[in-house]
Amino acid sequence: MTTQHIATLPGPADRDERDPRAWVAPAVATALMLVCGPAAALFGGLSAMATDSCGPDDCSDALNTALTWIYGLLSYGGPLALAALLTAWLLPWKRRWSGLRGWTAALALLPPLSVLFLVFTLPAP
Repeated sequence: MTTQHIATLPGPADRDERDPRAWVAPAVATALMLVCGPAAALFGGLSAMATDSCGPDDCSDALNTALTWIYGLLSYGGPLALAALLTAWLLPWKRRWSGLRGWTAALALLPPLSVLFLVFTLPAP
């Protein structure tokens, strides 16, 4: 007599159960946003002083392009980052939404981190 071992595969029922770690990605993104968001706004706002030595008309095209990107990210990226963070918190806390929750939490950090990267790598005037 042989014993048959049957392995059960996770099915759709497992994806609809509550995710006990659903709070981790939004909480980490919120904590990082509390640090990176104000720093990006501060340094992004101060980045206009990079044109003090050359005046706004005589600066290099690379510097003007970088400043345009910085102010665009501050203007449009801030509300998008807030919407992505809010989406990460408000998605249903089921296992099927865990991937999207992680991606929206990471997407929320993209605008402030991009502003900080651009500020710290500003080209010479």
